[in-house]
Amino acid sequence: MAVKAVHVSDVPHPNLDHQQQQLALSSPRGFANTVDNRKEGGEREGEETIGSITKFVVMGHRGSGMNMLQSPDPRMKSLKENSLLSFNAAAKLPLDFIEFDVQVTKDDCPVIFHDNFIFTQQQGVLVEKRVTDLTLQELLSYGPQKDESNVGKPLFRKTKDGRVFEWKVEQDDCFCTLEEAFNKVESPVGFNIELKFDDQLVYTKQQLTHSLDVILKVVHEHAGDRRIMFSSFQPDAAQLMRKLQQKYHVFFLTNGGSEIYTDTRRNSLEEAIHVCLEGGLQGIVSEVKAIFRNPGAIARIKEAKLSLFTYGQLNNVGEVVYMQHLMGVEGVIVDLVDEITRAISDNDSDKKVDQLRKFQRNTTLPPQFSKEELSFLLNLMPQLMVNH
Repeated sequence: MAVKAVHVSDVPHPNLDHQQQQLALSSPRGFANTVDNRKEGGEREGEETIGSITKFVVMGHRGSGMNMLQSPDPRMKSLKENSLLSFNAAAKLPLDFIEFDVQVTKDDCPVIFHDNFIFTQQQGVLVEKRVTDLTLQELLSYGPQKDESNVGKPLFRKTKDGRVFEWKVEQDDCFCTLEEAFNKVESPVGFNIELKFDDQLVYTKQQLTHSLDVILKVVHEHAGDRRIMFSSFQPDAAQLMRKLQQKYHVFFLTNGGSEIYTDTRRNSLEEAIHVCLEGGLQGIVSEVKAIFRNPGAIARIKEAKLSLFTYGQLNNVGEVVYMQHLMGVEGVIVDLVDEITRAISDNDSDKKVDQLRKFQRNTTLPPQFSKEELSFLLNLMPQLMVNH
């Protein structure tokens, strides 16, 4: 497998030449859906598969990156996440996929929105509504409007620690549906469609099936030859999506134990492997820190013939991305899409090792990560270098 390595860079401002044209790939962007008629050894017959991964895959998180309204980094508030504006900006870069979150409205329209609840303010009071309890028109009444003569409800966002921020970004955009994404996002960028469900709710099989059928209807009618993969933190939804269709690959999302859930299938990489094997899924998308804490799991994931991608804020550091390439991870979901894609250019491994060792002596790191995360990364790298 020809994989392009990642430059060691001074994130967030890497001083690198743009060498996009040097990405010589047998599949122009990452992996392609190709018919695979394998029959032996547990491999599947007569389905469309990822095929050979010809390079290290980069996916844009919620398009060109998530919005972190509490961050001092202006790049985290540049483009409205999960919007056509953000998707098309990402599609202009040499990345392979954009990742985004899909939920189904009360009137059965798949829409692209991350949070379970949407917040506005009425007479100074914060009001929240569940996205799946809204009709499409109700959802579209929030935020910027396609008809500029209309004024949308002001948008707010609540962080995990309970803080509330007005949802203001440098370049705003209105909400969009899954159908609009298919019709208005430039090809050939692929779609990693996260099937979004609330961790705090228990869903019946009937409820899950209904939502997935609604999403699949749009995909089948509008996907064309665009590369598609599905992913979900909800293990039943992931396994059910695999049963409902055989054309597109399904990945199980996990934080690998960083948070503990009542559903034990979500609490470790070992459980994630089991979910995939039990449901015939094709791979795992893990929080990157879980991989670093348990690098031995990579071999077990490979032995199970599963693909492995990662997500998380640490993926915005070029050194972390390169270490994952060395460890056998096949791709990453990132927020700083431009910086990371520009860093993918050079295969000189010896030079990379020297640069990484130099990096280990440098304690000046990007401010958007906590001291605990940065300490974890710096302490981890020497061990990984030896193990590799």
